[in-house]
Amino acid sequence: MKYDPREYPPFAVAVDLAVFTIRQGVCAVLLVERGVDPYAGCWALPGGFVRADESAEDAATRELAEETGLAPFPGHLEQLRTYSTPNRDPRMRVVSVAYVAFAPDLPTPRPGGDVVRARWWAVDELAPSTERPRLAFDHDRIVADAFERVAAKLEYTPLATAFCPAEFTLGELQAVYEAVWGVSLDRPNFRRKVLATPGFVERVEGAAPQVRGRGAPAALYRAGKATALHPPLLRPEGARSFRVG
Repeated sequence: MKYDPREYPPFAVAVDLAVFTIRQGVCAVLLVERGVDPYAGCWALPGGFVRADESAEDAATRELAEETGLAPFPGHLEQLRTYSTPNRDPRMRVVSVAYVAFAPDLPTPRPGGDVVRARWWAVDELAPSTERPRLAFDHDRIVADAFERVAAKLEYTPLATAFCPAEFTLGELQAVYEAVWGVSLDRPNFRRKVLATPGFVERVEGAAPQVRGRGAPAALYRAGKATALHPPLLRPEGARSFRVG
């Protein structure tokens, strides 16, 4: 059977970026205020259309550099999922490949193009139970899915270290879990679990103990070689969740 491309209506492919960071102890996600229709005046995830000469991953990398001003991006970037509901974009059929990214203390964003402004929003400001801002397209679903991906990654992988500087204290690592999960963790218990998990962190030998904030000087660590945590650091009861129906 001969293939006839005219039997298949064209559609566009876009990328959307759920970019998380921790600023002053608060887990935050980057949103931009749209300056053009559709959804002019509404907040949305940064992103854009995939160009004819690039892959979705290349487009995500390009958009990430444009939005953060950092190239190469110093943190973690991975594909989240594809969003393809036929009427998700009123302009035309648009299939979006969403990505989630995170890095420590990302800078204040600089809006460009058809964006009015860009800012970091504390994740609690976007929780389903709050009077949150209206998000364009299906970006409320993407934010929820992306946050759950990040929260789960902290349980089963060592990627919490991607929210930390290259060398960090165990207190700084604990602060990542507390900022994302929205709970307070017992310090001695957390330290014991981290140090008992093979390959999670490695002590920086020869480094002088650091005073980070209040408290006694603490040893410095770096990310270990493990790609998964055995056993996992499970979220405690009452941890923050964005699950929606």
